Amino acid sequence: MVLPEDPKYALKKVDEIREMVDNDLGFQQAPLMCYSRTKTLLFISNDKKVVGCLIAEHIQWGYRVIEEKHPVIRSEEEKVRFERQKAWCCSTLPEPAICGISRIWVFSMMRRKKIASRMIECLRSNFIYGSYLSKEEIAFSDPTPDGKLFATQYCGTGQFLVYNFINGQNST
Repeated sequence: MVLPEDPKYALKKVDEIREMVDNDLGFQQAPLMCYSRTKTLLFISNDKKVVGCLIAEHIQWGYRVIEEKHPVIRSEEEKVRFERQKAWCCSTLPEPAICGISRIWVFSMMRRKKIASRMIECLRSNFIYGSYLSKEEIAFSDPTPDGKLFATQYCGTGQFLVYNFINGQNST
């Protein structure tokens, strides 16, 4: 975990990784709203390469994703294809949230190995000293289609919380 008060060389490395992650996720170099309150978790492989990155920030509110009815789907592959293609909406009613996951990324060749889940578990136990966050206290920034599938699987529901990290209206 890299914190804002860590040495400058570590923060510089995090900035380089964030830029690469943003490019891979298709973000337009969106700045973090309150850099001094972020926590960055890096997953380092045995051969000392960064294969996962999670950037979290303090928030106050999240919005529940509205789950739509699925058509009859016969296979897991059809379900994934449907989820990737459909639009999604969220409630306009804010719900309390503590932690916003601004970015979560895993190197493409290392996906489906529980790296993202392990990073979130680490975040949940280290975001607030002496406290373990529940899944209901976490919100995801505008997720990509793969991110939405991951959040649904991780949270055990398609009605997880999201927040908007770009306009900062919900940052503390």
